Amino acid sequence: MRLNGGFSRAGRSFVRCPSMQAAGSTFPKTRLAVALLGIMAGTGVASADELGDKLSTVVVTGTRADNRTVADSMQPIQVVSAKTLQDSGSSELSEALSRLIPSLNFPRPASSGFTGVIRPAQMRGLAPDQVLVLVNGKRRHTGAFLNTNVTQGRGSAPVDLSAIPLSAIDRVEVLGDGASARYGSDAIAGVINVILKADPDGGQVTTSYGQYAKGDGIQRHVDGNTGLALGERGSLHLSFDGSSNDYTSRAGRDLRNPGAPGYGQTTYRLGDPELKTGKLMVNGDYALNDDITLYGFAGYNRTEGDTWDAFRNGRASVYDAQAYPDGYRPTLSAESEDRSIVLGLRGLLGGWKWDASANYGENEVEFNTRDSLNRYLFRDTGSRQQDFYVGRLESTQAVYQLDLSNELAVAWLPNPLSVAFGAEGQHQTYRESAGEPASYYGTGAEGYSGFRDSDSGSYRRDLLASYIDLETDLTDKWRASLALRHDRYSDFGGATTGSLSSRYDFTPAFAVRGSVSSGYRAPSLAQQHYSATTSALNTAINAYQDQRTAPVDDPVARLLGAEDLKAEKSRNISAGIVWQPSKAFTTTFDIYHISIDDRITLSSNLNVQSAAAQAYLAANGITPGQYQSVRYFTNAVDTTTQGAELTAQHYWRFDHGGRLTSALGYAYNRTRVTDVKANPAVLSQNGLNLQRIDRRDRYGVLTDSAPRSKLSLSNDYTIGNWGFHSNLVRYGSFLAVSNSGAAYDQRYQAKWVLDLSTSYSLDNWQFTVGGDNVTDAYPDKRNSLNNPGHQNVNYISYSPFGINGAFYYAKVSYQW
Repeated sequence: MRLNGGFSRAGRSFVRCPSMQAAGSTFPKTRLAVALLGIMAGTGVASADELGDKLSTVVVTGTRADNRTVADSMQPIQVVSAKTLQDSGSSELSEALSRLIPSLNFPRPASSGFTGVIRPAQMRGLAPDQVLVLVNGKRRHTGAFLNTNVTQGRGSAPVDLSAIPLSAIDRVEVLGDGASARYGSDAIAGVINVILKADPDGGQVTTSYGQYAKGDGIQRHVDGNTGLALGERGSLHLSFDGSSNDYTSRAGRDLRNPGAPGYGQTTYRLGDPELKTGKLMVNGDYALNDDITLYGFAGYNRTEGDTWDAFRNGRASVYDAQAYPDGYRPTLSAESEDRSIVLGLRGLLGGWKWDASANYGENEVEFNTRDSLNRYLFRDTGSRQQDFYVGRLESTQAVYQLDLSNELAVAWLPNPLSVAFGAEGQHQTYRESAGEPASYYGTGAEGYSGFRDSDSGSYRRDLLASYIDLETDLTDKWRASLALRHDRYSDFGGATTGSLSSRYDFTPAFAVRGSVSSGYRAPSLAQQHYSATTSALNTAINAYQDQRTAPVDDPVARLLGAEDLKAEKSRNISAGIVWQPSKAFTTTFDIYHISIDDRITLSSNLNVQSAAAQAYLAANGITPGQYQSVRYFTNAVDTTTQGAELTAQHYWRFDHGGRLTSALGYAYNRTRVTDVKANPAVLSQNGLNLQRIDRRDRYGVLTDSAPRSKLSLSNDYTIGNWGFHSNLVRYGSFLAVSNSGAAYDQRYQAKWVLDLSTSYSLDNWQFTVGGDNVTDAYPDKRNSLNNPGHQNVNYISYSPFGINGAFYYAKVSYQW
């Protein structure tokens, strides 16, 4: 067999790829990807149909033209089908995508507060809220939970991708480029567009059961979907998803205090939380007449999760010893409800396509602390209350859109000009509600102290936006697009962004593409207004002092240099090549540069216990000794991200009837902090030597706590009734940075993770058995400096593939 651009030897086919060889000189790690691509070019007869069908899929992300496909896109875009998501072995959208999209990172924080229940996803090493999520092209609302823990995505309140049931998804389009000029805020790192199933017939029910090799973490899952015809004019597609997952624990023995209760035993739970979820989704449309169609979709998700705080061994304080002589371990509980609905009309009028829609989404998260103790409530009243209502966060988003598009003949252009323009209005709200008084009395409930009345509040803002998008083929080989957008918020001002993209096809098999764009991300209402206060006893002065996360307009935050938040501003530059020597084989390689000014981050804990700081606060009306530390959100950091992405796909059809689909992906990115703004003048003028950004964030959480590189190789082979799936992922090394100094920093080595599954189809049934991480890979353990005496917390929460080891499952599906 001979392929375009290749040669044959001893019955095997080899494909030369000069573009990737050149890339290897710039990014040495891609040489491994090139070698694996050579392995992929194995024996068999290439199918001219299957990959061609996939590449001819019309995409709706990153363009408003009607006829753009994956193969001729001007920006890097990957399409993940429903079958590919299901074959990944995961029932969670974020995790499934992270195994398939090289630039996507989905860490699984272990016992890290509520981030173990509501987990963030990252693209290109940037923050989770710098990725825009769309559903059927409509903006998805963000979650109410704000991550203030020391994990990836610290300081962000992103969209909860896991609230969307896998059973409802037809495909996912992932745009790897900045797109603020088309979609507005949040699209700095890219766009994830979830396209829902709309079939008027057919359906499927799937149930699965799995368990980790260690014997814990049982996962029970059931999902289904079905289509219904609404006469001859419309359809409705219904989907549901339910799961119940037990907790996992990889904690070691507690060797902290010899002779204390629990010494030498496993007293801590380090791993995934206990989770129960229920999800519903409906999607449909109905043609009112030949020119107007009514459409809509709605979703509901409820997630209940329990995670755990550190074990108190009875010696933590005299009150712990009296109330719990054998020790106790507080449980942190979160209940998240997610609701969304979109209704719209679309049609054709005078040659113009129009689309008018209303989009509403809301998320509520209620927090509780259980099996706990409020030490000073017990001291002062004798109350041994164990369960506390901590408080509630709520966010809503309403979006109103009018979009118009047409293809117009322009005298000085050789081809029609695709013109799209429109207007958008948004109304956003954010509310924080206090917990019960007992949850924050004194030092508050152990594990998670409640929101106080002084923390609570309700906030809102509005947005008006307009855009125009132009796209055309300048010649039969050269196409280009231009997009401009202006957004104006009622609370912080406006932003104008633009994007210019182009592609040139030298031959039908080889093309170059590139884009330049400006972008922005508006500060969320949560980042502007979130407030939390905990108290701790300062034994030196025998008094309670507050540790405060303050909104930027709080008086004490203002005194310590807080300013009104500005929008992040970005500049994206990307360039790439597309090589498709046949319908059965395609590869792309793109490089990019993203500069972000005024990046929004959560400051370090500003220690204000010095005599100078206390005197300064007291002179400005703050009660002496009230605060231990204060932190707030700030635009203090500029960053630069550089990277490269490689994708390759090949389809074979063998003489004996077997079919093989192989896909290779490689991503490399590096983020650097290029500037930290000088301390506010008010601090310097009063002799306060406080650093707003600590070294852990500057050299770790913002930069190197996620792997710089990820390599994936997946294969799907079918023959007769049998199917075989494999997915091999290499997660690059990452760095955990300590505020205690460089001696405590720890580099975690790269790891290989292999997923395998096999399935058998019989009539309408399919039976699957499989294993995720069948090689039982674990991240490195924390070293002796960070974990003296080999205490119970052996693993760090940054691991990109978790800390649970091998997982095995069985699955049964019925289709009609």
